[in-house]
Amino acid sequence: MTGFARVDGDADGIRWTWELRSVNGKGLDLRFRLPPGFERLEPDARERCARRLTRGNIQAVLSVDARAAGHRIVVNEPVLEAVLDAMRRVADRIEVQPPTLDGILAMRGVLEVEDAIAEAGVREELDDALLAGLETGVDELAAMRQREGEAIGAVLAGRLDQLAGLTKQADSSPAREPGTIRVKLAEQVAALLDAAPALDPDRLHQEAVLLATKADIREELDRLFAHVDAARALLGQAGPVGRRLDFLAQEFNREVNTLCAKSNDRALTAVGLEMKSVVDQMREQIQNLE
Repeated sequence: MTGFARVDGDADGIRWTWELRSVNGKGLDLRFRLPPGFERLEPDARERCARRLTRGNIQAVLSVDARAAGHRIVVNEPVLEAVLDAMRRVADRIEVQPPTLDGILAMRGVLEVEDAIAEAGVREELDDALLAGLETGVDELAAMRQREGEAIGAVLAGRLDQLAGLTKQADSSPAREPGTIRVKLAEQVAALLDAAPALDPDRLHQEAVLLATKADIREELDRLFAHVDAARALLGQAGPVGRRLDFLAQEFNREVNTLCAKSNDRALTAVGLEMKSVVDQMREQIQNLE
């Protein structure tokens, strides 16, 4: 979900720049930094970003340089009319020289200097250009994130192959053979009887069988195989898959932890610990996917 995009543009002499940055995030967190007077753009800008992006911490910064747009002189018509009306009323009462144009325009409030952006037509045109520029930036950002996602997908596919191989290795572990389990249980029962002859041999055998049943990892192995298939299917899909892969990574971690807890063989435990390392690497990479 890491990416950067920059888009420059010009509208009626007003230069502007969008800069967009993206880093990892569990959800979609959009943050805008807009110049004073452009806060009106945020609702539309937020909506347009959300159409293309579903995950990540996104910062969008807008810079506007309106110096080239200049200013314009505007006659405040209501004030001018009020001034002329007052002059007519005074002229009806006393004999005075008619007012001059420069004298009228010099009166406070008759003439105003306005920023060119304040004109409705200019503002609407500028807003359209800015939002279109933002969409271009979001497209570039999404394309960069797509390329990163494809590279990470290849890495994750390799990790899934490792995990599948380790799961097969655990499945074929000699420690899981019935004959090996019987021999180990018999040795444990014999050792207990030698240490405490008063113990009931039949009860010891029952407890040993119960412990062997609890230590069976067949279900964990089946679920690990199923999760590998599900993760591979997700990697082959188009569109955002990061959240679903994140959930599967948690399931991988749960099954591997249970396998390690049930293991009563050093070699099987070593395989479980290696699986845990691969799962941790996967979880780190999945955080980078949308």
